Amino acid sequence: MEEQGTGGKIRLLDKETISRISAGEVIERPASVVKELVENAIDAGARRIEVEITSKGGKIAGIRVTDDGCGMTPRDAELACVRHATSKIASLDDLMEVSSLGFRGEALASIAAVSRLTLISRAGKEALAGIRILYEGGAPVLREECGCPPGTTVEVRDLFFNTPVRKKFMRSLAAEMAYITGTMERIILSHPGIFFRVLHNKRTLISSPGGTVRDAVLHLFGTDCEKSLIPVHFSGRSVRVEGVVSRPAFFRQNPYQIFVSVNGRPVQSRPLALAVREGYGTLLPADRFPMAVLDIMLDPELVDVNVHPTKREVRIAREQDVRREISLAVKAALESEVLIPEVEDASRIARQSTLIAPSHGTAYDSVSLSPGTVSEPGVPAFAGQVRMEKQSELGVEEDTEERSREGFLPEMDVLGQLDDTYILASFRGGEDLILVDQHAAHERILFDQLTAGDAIQSQSQELLVPVILDLSPREQSILPDIVPVLCEAGFTIEEFGGGSYAVRAIPVVLGRQVDPGAVRELLSAILAGNEKHGPSRADAIRKVVACRGAIKAGTPLSREQCRTLLNELRQTSHPFSCPHGRPTMVIFRKRDLDGLFLRS
Repeated sequence: MEEQGTGGKIRLLDKETISRISAGEVIERPASVVKELVENAIDAGARRIEVEITSKGGKIAGIRVTDDGCGMTPRDAELACVRHATSKIASLDDLMEVSSLGFRGEALASIAAVSRLTLISRAGKEALAGIRILYEGGAPVLREECGCPPGTTVEVRDLFFNTPVRKKFMRSLAAEMAYITGTMERIILSHPGIFFRVLHNKRTLISSPGGTVRDAVLHLFGTDCEKSLIPVHFSGRSVRVEGVVSRPAFFRQNPYQIFVSVNGRPVQSRPLALAVREGYGTLLPADRFPMAVLDIMLDPELVDVNVHPTKREVRIAREQDVRREISLAVKAALESEVLIPEVEDASRIARQSTLIAPSHGTAYDSVSLSPGTVSEPGVPAFAGQVRMEKQSELGVEEDTEERSREGFLPEMDVLGQLDDTYILASFRGGEDLILVDQHAAHERILFDQLTAGDAIQSQSQELLVPVILDLSPREQSILPDIVPVLCEAGFTIEEFGGGSYAVRAIPVVLGRQVDPGAVRELLSAILAGNEKHGPSRADAIRKVVACRGAIKAGTPLSREQCRTLLNELRQTSHPFSCPHGRPTMVIFRKRDLDGLFLRS
């Protein structure tokens, strides 16, 4: 109801405000610009697409995408940056069967609304000249004929120049480049037959000459990854699945290298990624994921591609049936492959284990350290309360001189080891029974050592044979930004050329003999957790290193090793929990034990 004597509170927004709001839904960051422009080039039938990124002062200054597609006539070029002008659909019914990557007519209009955009296009060889149109904040400021090759070039400068709030929240150059290369990885893997090249300040980051999916994987992720792949060809009642999946011996810490496209459209779908993982059953550890590149082909009427402004998500009808058949496709591919060569590969890797040069050791050098499991359950809300309660019960005052000399806890006597996993102990002179998780305890010890800030020389040990890492373009964008933090943790990593890096030293806490595959997997886990920054990023890296270097469950320890472990745990800052928040020990009070045996 309108207020008396006024025109009411509700008003129509002006066109400029509407335009910028709509643009903000589609263009979130520079990677969004790259995605939309490259998808337009693919829809135009391009067989060669080049993306050029320029940066100045630690910020992305320009983006240029050039293709050899069908190009545009002068009239089409003038309409291309008008909102909701599109050649992909003509009516609402077309949305049910849309097969192109773009269809809304929002991409170019949204980009032009928040940048200074130049569009150059020529419609095939028969056209005598091309057209150049310049836009500033969505408004055309220049139109002229020009000479240019067939196809289209779109150059975007000063992104978000008229939306300072969005520009202020752009992240570092390394982070934005990681988003761009990650976006291009997904597009290349879903369209491997197209030639792609990505440059940053004229330096080539990605070059995929076009071919099969395996060819694209080879150029993006290297030989080791490509050799691990087996083909997937599956036709079910609801879907057809084509692509490749990795052998069970080649796995990742998380699903970030499960690439799924639906009818050629790259999508981010956790349910579909989990369906791929489910196809491996017990062939993979519970917290590990394969590498996979799969195109899921469905009847277009079963897919709603219009559920997200940036089209990175889709809604699938009969999703449970689709997930089940994806799992069956992966399972069938694995069952049809003879996996005996994996055993041979494992033997070869074992024979080629990296030898460590003599260095400062640890109290557990005699213990065989195998690659471990990394998991980060949430820290219970009551963890701090439990620690304070135990301090009170033990009569321990925090931050005292006595604690700095003798440790946080009273001394403990070792009673034995249970299942080669738990150390049984009691406080000296006490009556309580203590069960200590040897892995969690050692993890806390190593984490505190890494956090103490000792000299790098005492934390590192040089590898006699450097481990060569073939990184994906996304990982190459991340690694230089975290090398200083890795050095503080004890790594020495140098650029090796051709997108490869050489690991020449590793933290001493990882042990004297480390398998090259374990080093690669460790760095992969660190690179996968790149969203953290500052101190939290450093802590995340230390957590991974500490977990990998810690004694594993099932490792037999001598009485002396158990005693040393407990003494070092006493010196840590938080002896009751590991860096991930899991308890290191459980205390059974004598009165509780008496109750279990009905003693009064």
